[in-house]
Amino acid sequence: MRRGILLAALLFVSACGKGDAVPSNVVSVDTGQLRGDQRAGHLVFQGVPYASAQRWQPPARAAAWSGVRDVLKPGSPCPQVGSSYSATKSTDEDCLFLNVTTPSVTGRKPVMVWVHGDGAIGAGHYFNAERLARQGDVVVVTLNYRMGVFGGFGLPGLADSGEFGLLDQRAALEWVQRNISAFGGDPGNVTLFGVSFGATAVSAHLIGQSRLFHRAIMHSSFTLVDVPKGAWYPDLEALPSLAWRPVAEIQEIGAMITRELGCADVECLRQLPVAKLLEHPQIMNIFQPVGYGGSLLPRPPAESLEAGEFADVPILAGATRDEHTSFVELFRPEPMSTEDYSRLVREAFPDRAAEIEREYPAGSFASPKEAWARVLTDRVWARATFRQNTLYAAKAPVYAFEFAARDARHSADIDYLFPDDDFAHDRGLSDHMIKTWTDFARGGSPGWPRFAEGQYVQSLAPGAIGRVDYAAEHKLGFWN
Repeated sequence: MRRGILLAALLFVSACGKGDAVPSNVVSVDTGQLRGDQRAGHLVFQGVPYASAQRWQPPARAAAWSGVRDVLKPGSPCPQVGSSYSATKSTDEDCLFLNVTTPSVTGRKPVMVWVHGDGAIGAGHYFNAERLARQGDVVVVTLNYRMGVFGGFGLPGLADSGEFGLLDQRAALEWVQRNISAFGGDPGNVTLFGVSFGATAVSAHLIGQSRLFHRAIMHSSFTLVDVPKGAWYPDLEALPSLAWRPVAEIQEIGAMITRELGCADVECLRQLPVAKLLEHPQIMNIFQPVGYGGSLLPRPPAESLEAGEFADVPILAGATRDEHTSFVELFRPEPMSTEDYSRLVREAFPDRAAEIEREYPAGSFASPKEAWARVLTDRVWARATFRQNTLYAAKAPVYAFEFAARDARHSADIDYLFPDDDFAHDRGLSDHMIKTWTDFARGGSPGWPRFAEGQYVQSLAPGAIGRVDYAAEHKLGFWN
């Protein structure tokens, strides 16, 4: 009799609740309900507002809404002018959106928060996280943040000069802490990862000793990269850092540009159309670096690393084998003669030019341009990456890698983690990297020895995964 009553009650509850059940693609966050896209084996929530910001002000929490908000397509990219390698353009300042890809909205899966690179162009939704989330059983968040003049501008007296993009990223991490459990993620196990400028931003958050993430991954970070004369743009003078500038210097440049735009103060600048700011000739080059000496980064990041002033969390970090090939081909498309190569070496390294040409003779490479790319890969990238990992490893568990597939230029490894439907590279290496990266996100180790133990660096190439003598491969003894 009792069993019959229980069965009847269950049937009654099921019948009454059938029309009221919440679909698996509807979740509740602190600003309202979201309806995502249910796909084969995963769900995608795109264009989720994580914050809002007025021009050159810190981000604030996004406004709440009533009802269920459809988040089925990406939000607008942040303002950008596009480039020779990206056609995307935007003048929309309402751009602080993120995207969540999850295998399911139940459980407590590791969370991976992706910061895209470049610092002047890009958006989170350009990275297809389906396979990373599905195969790795992790929740992946990709985000937009203010870039260029909108992310790194400064003026005397303007609070947070040079830091607005970093503040956006921090706001996204705070949103993750508040809301990611609704998507099946574990807010107590968050990995922050990025490439290029995005990896440099990860380093900034490490140095800022953020408590909003628990592991970090850096692909081709600029953290300790300097700029020899002519190494990037043909007419670019030497710079002590590609990534950082003193806040005072950023403010001084901002004051100069303010005058050139016909304004006397920041309120005037805030009234200018986005397009007018993006048209300024220095915007692309000047406002990529992040400011130090402010609230987030009190002193030069190299000094902070040397002093051990950074978050003690597991770190997976590395670069590609042929980093600078991308930049040589992009910024020096014209043919290069042996005489051109010699001249570039003399201009960049006047005190060591003859010695460098003996170590890297143009005739030993397929072309003088390839020789120049190899010089800069070893001197600029490999040297900085090795030193960065050494400094981090003095305090934190560091696992070092080198991406060494056939076309191992700057950021080529990212396609293997975010493969799209047109992925035409080695599927086995992609699967291996997805497993390794998500294993690290899950437990803090990729499965190979730490960098501090014998300076171990893991090479990642199709059919050739294992230890590489990174220092010998990139002639670090010569450069040091």
